[in-house]
Amino acid sequence: MPRPPQIRTKPLIGGALTRRTVLKAGGTLLLSVFAPLPAAAAQILAVRVWPAADYTRVTLENDSNLKATHFTVPDPERLVVDIEGLELNPTLKGLVAKIQSGDPYIKQVRVGQNRPNVVRLVFDLKEPIRPQVFALAPVGEYKHRLIFDLYPVKPVDPIAQMIEKGEWSRPGAPAGTPAPPALPPTAPEAAVLAARPEPKPEPRTAEIAKADPKPPAQASVARLITIAIDPGHGGEDPGAVGSRGTLEKDIVLAIAKRLKAKIEQQPNMRVMLTRDGDYFVPLGVRVEKARQVQADLFVSLHADAFIKPSARGSSVFVLSEKGASSTAARWLADKENLADAIGGINIKVRDQQLAGVLLDLSTTAQINDSLKLGKAVLSEIGGIARLHKSHVEHAGFAVLKAPDIPSILIETAFISNPEEEAKLRDNGYQDQIASAVMKGIKHYFARNPPLAKGRSS
Repeated sequence: MPRPPQIRTKPLIGGALTRRTVLKAGGTLLLSVFAPLPAAAAQILAVRVWPAADYTRVTLENDSNLKATHFTVPDPERLVVDIEGLELNPTLKGLVAKIQSGDPYIKQVRVGQNRPNVVRLVFDLKEPIRPQVFALAPVGEYKHRLIFDLYPVKPVDPIAQMIEKGEWSRPGAPAGTPAPPALPPTAPEAAVLAARPEPKPEPRTAEIAKADPKPPAQASVARLITIAIDPGHGGEDPGAVGSRGTLEKDIVLAIAKRLKAKIEQQPNMRVMLTRDGDYFVPLGVRVEKARQVQADLFVSLHADAFIKPSARGSSVFVLSEKGASSTAARWLADKENLADAIGGINIKVRDQQLAGVLLDLSTTAQINDSLKLGKAVLSEIGGIARLHKSHVEHAGFAVLKAPDIPSILIETAFISNPEEEAKLRDNGYQDQIASAVMKGIKHYFARNPPLAKGRSS
């Protein structure tokens, strides 16, 4: 049997290839692979500024986790931030031009290389602020983010804010107090205006289906009804995005403003928006704002999305005590409840912000009243739009968990459906949706007039 051919190696130049030579070469290769390389500076990918009366947010999106230290300096007021592991680049320099003259808290910002690998930002302020500086891990479409939230030393009070805008008035207010224009009441509204407070504190509404109220010739408003309108998402959180680039946060804010104008035309109603601009509001803060103004109703506006573009139709949701009414409802609630993670909430203060919200104490009475409101609104929306489900659905949406306010969440349409996206972009359709919600609210109160509140309203 022939022997297999011998494999011979060619000698290296100047000598034979030995075992020692191979080991030396391998060691050199390993050293070259594992030798420490100079650390590359982080790269700023985008800068964004979200000014609002509540607070101004500055976001630096970057390719790695950044560490920052900060301090404030008085006379004049400044916020100084030092960011480690960073070299100045054109994107970061662009922050200077992002500051708007109408920003409530920032006059201007200066950006410079303070020392090697450390960039310093100096915010010149219009008033003393209470800063929160924190980092966010990648989520959704975002990479790492470094967040600067500039809050006023004295938090904005929703009622004081509405008084300043002339949006908060009450019966018997001094002459000259701004008030919404009064319109002649319809027959259902006359029943609301004629209703008088009842002594029972719970539930917050009472059935009057069996009553036959006879309003006086000149009905007077027992008290103003306060409605909280909650445009979903905002700021860092765009919500769902349509195929044409339509952002849910923009659509629902536009519809909310139309609904607000219609509510202000009612002689017995006033309204508060949880956000009136493009900025992020945590879910718990939205609920707390409604409770601060002692809202009689909470209506959260959204534009649905699904993985299949064929999904379509409007929906109305109320809180569930026992779980979601469908798999799709559970999926949607989980998605909407991610708003805090995407919008960017400071974990260190989250529990403090939610302390007064009592999210786990929602009552059966609140859910029952929410269901009545939801049915009234869904019936009106069904008159102008296709419904995704013909009944009110249940799911665990965080913004519906105020224990003492009937609350609904409206998915106005599927922004992921090209046909419905086109409708949502149309001013006329937005107005139709707002009108339908307004009619549903009026029908609800015609059957469930509000009771007296614990303190002056």
